[in-house]
Amino acid sequence: MKHHIPAFAVHLFTATGAGLALVAMLAAGDRNWAMMYLWLLAAFVVDGIDGPLARKFDVKTYAPQWDGVLLDLIIDYLTYVFIPAYALFQSGLLPGWEGWIAALVICLTGAIYFADTRMKTADNSFSGFPGCWNMVVLVFFAVDMPKLLMLAIVAALALAQFFPLKFVHPVRTRRLRPLSLAVMFLWVAVAFWVGFDQFEPTWTAQILLILSSIYLLSIGVIMQIWPIAASLSRRSE
Repeated sequence: MKHHIPAFAVHLFTATGAGLALVAMLAAGDRNWAMMYLWLLAAFVVDGIDGPLARKFDVKTYAPQWDGVLLDLIIDYLTYVFIPAYALFQSGLLPGWEGWIAALVICLTGAIYFADTRMKTADNSFSGFPGCWNMVVLVFFAVDMPKLLMLAIVAALALAQFFPLKFVHPVRTRRLRPLSLAVMFLWVAVAFWVGFDQFEPTWTAQILLILSSIYLLSIGVIMQIWPIAASLSRRSE
């Protein structure tokens, strides 16, 4: 029994993400975008912690009646995809038909991606862009950029969900994990800073947010391409 209680507690901890999604959506309904993002970031932190806790307390053995992976995916779809898509359009960042299309693309492709049984690779990276639209839209809120650039980023990342490109899981991808974790912690810290500043960040915050986002989006693909390029180079010698 002593093992079953903490295992079930992990499921309850994961489920708090649903409550955080609700208060984030309520804040979005009030057009309080900074508060919405602070709640989404809190859900992001919960999502980063619950996996290691589930493995530590072996929930698959001691609380198998509840599917932690399914629970996690349901909450992630709300906090990573649906609420950011709503905010992208309703905030006026992408108004009009472009905003409608972008929001629909994010919701539809995100739903298909989260249902894909091949989303994880052998090294625990993600296969395809892992639908982290909460991170992308936060950068849109924090950094003033042209509408066409935002549309191009949405289109590129939506397509990237369906190609076998690797994106690191900062906690579980072992290669460069200390660096990836450090960059992830930096991104979260700057994101909270930006939220508390009501999306009026300093240049320093914007630069740190952009650079850390670029690293997290690109390092998996770079590591994927590097051995392929090295192999081709050796064959040509």
